[in-house]
Amino acid sequence: MIHQLIDLWLRGWRSLVEILLLWVAIYYGYLYFRGTRGAKVLTGLAIVFLTLTLISTLLNLVVIGWIVRSFSVFLAIALVVIFQPELRRGLAALGGHPIFSLTSERRETVHDLAEAVTQLANKQFGALIAIERDTSIRVYEETGVIIDGEFSVELILTIFHPKAALHDGGVIIRNGRIAAAACIFPVSQRETLDRSLGLRHRAGLGITEESDAVAVVVSEETGAISICHRRRIERNFTPETFRQRIAEILLHSKYEETDSEKLAREVDLAPAGDDALVPNQKERSDDAVAV
Repeated sequence: MIHQLIDLWLRGWRSLVEILLLWVAIYYGYLYFRGTRGAKVLTGLAIVFLTLTLISTLLNLVVIGWIVRSFSVFLAIALVVIFQPELRRGLAALGGHPIFSLTSERRETVHDLAEAVTQLANKQFGALIAIERDTSIRVYEETGVIIDGEFSVELILTIFHPKAALHDGGVIIRNGRIAAAACIFPVSQRETLDRSLGLRHRAGLGITEESDAVAVVVSEETGAISICHRRRIERNFTPETFRQRIAEILLHSKYEETDSEKLAREVDLAPAGDDALVPNQKERSDDAVAV
């Protein structure tokens, strides 16, 4: 009996591995396509294909069975064409995994970014910032105004001031420099998103669906901080938790303050609204992409 079980295992382990791999592929494929515009198309094609196959088998319809088998090859090519955006985003997400990532932000840039976002949140200045990583997003840079300036807290606050000409749209950061401002990002069309998300948050998600960029969103109405990366959105960060999380994403490590940064934080006792560079405005014009 034991020898028979061993022989059965030796003959069937490959089939077991194949079933396991297929199950994992189908499951994660379902999770990835769920909620996308292509999900309904995929469901419709699967229903038609399975229905025709079942009918032709049960009723022995030779012609319909031959048509289904003949068009199965063309169907595979059609699926690649139909789901080209989803497949491209999936491959980009795989290539952008931290294991394969080739770029990382400098610690100084991450610290300045956290400081800028904190001040934007305190002043309730709506903001959308995309940090370019391995996948180029120059196509969206061309939709805005080229700046190519060194990253600084003051420049970010100036750009996103509600009275500034460039405050609408997103800012692109590349290699520690502000590449462009007032850029137009693609808006996520996923149906499973929270309906309370506005255009700014959906644009932050959209840029992460098209590339491996990391997007930071500050709500104009509440000052809430959100991070979009790898097609996900993480919301309601405090300045401290945002500093920790953005360092984990961009530096692949936990953020630890240096002695000089701790001293600067301790002596900076002035409230954010008293900053002379960009005063807080109670009356602001309506933002087209406000959340």
